[in-house]
Amino acid sequence: MTVRPRNSGPLTPSSFGDGPADYAGGPSARPGSSVQPAFVHRITKYDPADRDAHGHYVGVDDTESDHGPVEAAYLAAIAAFAKACDVDRLEIREPGVAGAVHFGGEPRVAGHGLAGLFPPDLTGFHDGAKVSLAVALELVRIMLRGQGAWCGLEAGNGFAVDVGWDLYVYVGSDRPRPDAVARTRELGLFPEPVTASPHAADLQEPGVTEAADAEFWTRLRSMLASERTVLLEENHVRNAARWHRLTEANLDAVRAGLTPRALLTVWPDLNPDVDAVLAALPEDGSVEFVREAQDGTIAHVFADSADYQELAFLVADATAARALSAYVDERHPLACAALPDSDGVLRARW
Repeated sequence: MTVRPRNSGPLTPSSFGDGPADYAGGPSARPGSSVQPAFVHRITKYDPADRDAHGHYVGVDDTESDHGPVEAAYLAAIAAFAKACDVDRLEIREPGVAGAVHFGGEPRVAGHGLAGLFPPDLTGFHDGAKVSLAVALELVRIMLRGQGAWCGLEAGNGFAVDVGWDLYVYVGSDRPRPDAVARTRELGLFPEPVTASPHAADLQEPGVTEAADAEFWTRLRSMLASERTVLLEENHVRNAARWHRLTEANLDAVRAGLTPRALLTVWPDLNPDVDAVLAALPEDGSVEFVREAQDGTIAHVFADSADYQELAFLVADATAARALSAYVDERHPLACAALPDSDGVLRARW
């Protein structure tokens, strides 16, 4: 079946005109980081002498990781900056996994390359999660290889790492780190000072600004009192979702199990008349088809009109379903908010 990505997700690269293919976005171009460190270096294997008048690389180096000494040099350079900044733990920011469209330069890897670092359900891989420098470097390796997962890595406002397309890495520090810069050159890479990483927050469009605070949950309880059941979409990482059919009886239990900083989107409940949902699919365009299996699990798939016959076969045993438009301007949830931290501050960036 042809699956379609949601248009609201970070699925296409952002062009900043500074990569070998004129791309500087992430493996699935994530939103921006927080306050950018004052000193930022663009680290690449591309010799600045081989750039044209616009700064685009025109040399012959390929744009894929060698899984060998060059890749190791990137990791060693980042480690040198982290050591200079006295950083041994980093915070994961805006994590995501490849959706239906895979932009990595290499074949898709099972588990998005995260197997061995995180459980299959990606517990611990979420916005705000703290990881050791060793795990952070493995995440960088996954992004350099374009294996299907991406994120930003930060240590307050004094250290940040962003991995872009075509082996472009941006490392920010709170003050000049000449020893780390020298070490990067020793490793055969080119650290070039830049004004900011192209992933800086002020270069991105504003995201969700409503917090799933006490008022949000009060509204949701009122909604359940009249609707009895609603569908909650929990985006724990970008391009991945968990689904919950909420009732007044299970609301507190579901809420307690939500991933920190998750994006919560509330939809009308699934329809038990699956045939009616299939019959009402639009003649053109793409839909996100959400269905509940007989064992109570809820899953979704993206499809367009050419897939409807196969879709009907796929969901033949579903007990309830709902079709949501795959296009942002046609999606009208009942509510949408992001989980704040325990202190009530909304730090998630969606």
